[in-house]
Amino acid sequence: MSTVLETIDGGTRYLEKRGIEDARRNMQMLVARQLSCTRMDLYLRFDHLIEESDLVPLRETLKRRGEGIPLQYLLGTVYFHKYEFKTDVRALIPRPETEELAEWILKWDLPPDSQILDMGCGSGVLGLTLASERPGWQVTLADVSPDALSLAEENATALEVKNAAFLHSDLFSAVSGTFDGIVANLPYVPDSERSTISREVSHDPALALFSGHDGLDLIRRFIPETFRHLKPGGWLVLEIGHDQASQVVEILKTTAFADIEVKTDLSGIPRFPFARRP
Repeated sequence: MSTVLETIDGGTRYLEKRGIEDARRNMQMLVARQLSCTRMDLYLRFDHLIEESDLVPLRETLKRRGEGIPLQYLLGTVYFHKYEFKTDVRALIPRPETEELAEWILKWDLPPDSQILDMGCGSGVLGLTLASERPGWQVTLADVSPDALSLAEENATALEVKNAAFLHSDLFSAVSGTFDGIVANLPYVPDSERSTISREVSHDPALALFSGHDGLDLIRRFIPETFRHLKPGGWLVLEIGHDQASQVVEILKTTAFADIEVKTDLSGIPRFPFARRP
């Protein structure tokens, strides 16, 4: 048997040799998951021995992390805003930028009975966060992937969200009615980057990543259709790639959207186009 500290040190060295960034934090989280405690709890247990019954599965999980399996898949959950979401291979692993987008929206003073559509909802982190924080809103989560929708529904059940509905739809193919707001984090990675994405990102569903030669195929389809599904004065918010802002703004202008603004993420990248239907 090894102590908690010895296990963390050894696992950290193993992950560093395999090119895993932030190796120590990764190992701490794997150990905490195996021992059913928090990372902070580990500091109080450094001298405790880990039983072989825990070391065996921990070694297997460590091996998979060293092979590039994303940490979030191995943990099975991810925190987004202030909620814990189940995450697995059925949907894109939530990114910090999407959490920033949720926080931008929640800062607005919007009607308490708003009808919101989350298009391309994936695991549901964005739409379910909005639904949880604004219980008066009715939030529809739509995705072309039945697998992603099933994961989103599982997350809604776990969070006990009552004001959300789910829709299997290829963009607006199954959507009826109009909305006060539409949010979307659609695939925006160019096909040319398939061979250059990281090991971790390569485990995300390709359907949730790639969108044509410049990454904008879906957005070009989506924005004009969005206009027809927004109420007058309704708002649209997108998350886009690091170099796509100017092109997306032009699409919004061509579609006759007004009050167009692109907000930056915490890294200073123009990431979130906002626009309104006049």
